[in-house]
Amino acid sequence: MNHIIETSDLKMRFRGCDALRGVSLNVDEGTVFALLGENGAGKTTAIRILTGFQLPTSGTCRIMNLDPAKDALEIRRRTGYVSDAPALYDWMGVGEIGWFAATLYDEQFLPRYQESIRRYEIPEDRKIRHLSKGQRAKVALSLSLAHDPELLILDEPTSGLDPMVRRDFLESMIDRAASGRTVFLSSHQMAEVERVADVIAILHNGKVRVCEPLDTLKDSVTEVAISLEDPLVALPTLPAPAEVLGEQSYGRQRSMVVRHYDSAMHDLLATRVGVTGVAERALSLEEIFIAFTGRSQSRKPVDGAEVPMVTEGGVV
Repeated sequence: MNHIIETSDLKMRFRGCDALRGVSLNVDEGTVFALLGENGAGKTTAIRILTGFQLPTSGTCRIMNLDPAKDALEIRRRTGYVSDAPALYDWMGVGEIGWFAATLYDEQFLPRYQESIRRYEIPEDRKIRHLSKGQRAKVALSLSLAHDPELLILDEPTSGLDPMVRRDFLESMIDRAASGRTVFLSSHQMAEVERVADVIAILHNGKVRVCEPLDTLKDSVTEVAISLEDPLVALPTLPAPAEVLGEQSYGRQRSMVVRHYDSAMHDLLATRVGVTGVAERALSLEEIFIAFTGRSQSRKPVDGAEVPMVTEGGVV
């Protein structure tokens, strides 16, 4: 399978800030690729480099086998892009902005745009400045898709959309990938990403913590809940390739989020003197994201101590 996006050791340094610290990614054609990260993780900076709006400090990048530093206009011609706050000409009408954009593309652009606007039930004679945030997002989505781009880049695209439109739009991304088009998606909506993405990359502090197919990622991360006779019982170190992403303790309960956990490790923990029980639980994408970005999943009672909530299925 061909790579539609290839980056190698991308670094972006601003004054007093390293936004990207060696990002390497390969995005295959015909996939929905999701880039996840907290605010400030470097997602938007990466997208600006991909589209040629920002030159990296160092590293290489190719989009559709083109160099964004030299071929930015061609890349933009073949790419659709929607940000979380799309810039539109407020003085134009919904129909007018479609006519305006159509001058840059082939004759199929306008009919596709008009069909999309009708589907979203937005009057063509309404001024952009009179649209709600959700309606503006629908216009931006319609403009980005009307030229049937090879690559669609979406930076928080469903912000402001109602749940039904958001669901239909995301499901349409699956259809685009099935037709050989590629979707590069950045979003905070984990449940939505989990429903549509083929591949997940988690960006944290300017570095890629993990990049794997969604199913592989979910299968590789497990939460392990351990019951102890005494809170001071020492647990054995899990052997390679296990990676402990997070660990929490309260009283005689201990929990670990472990990557590459297996049955042999279960036996190692369960047979440890002082261990009275071991239970495992699969994690959602949101929980996996939290584990990789190092933020606590615990809950605090009134006295301020952190308490993992333990059930038969594990720690929640």
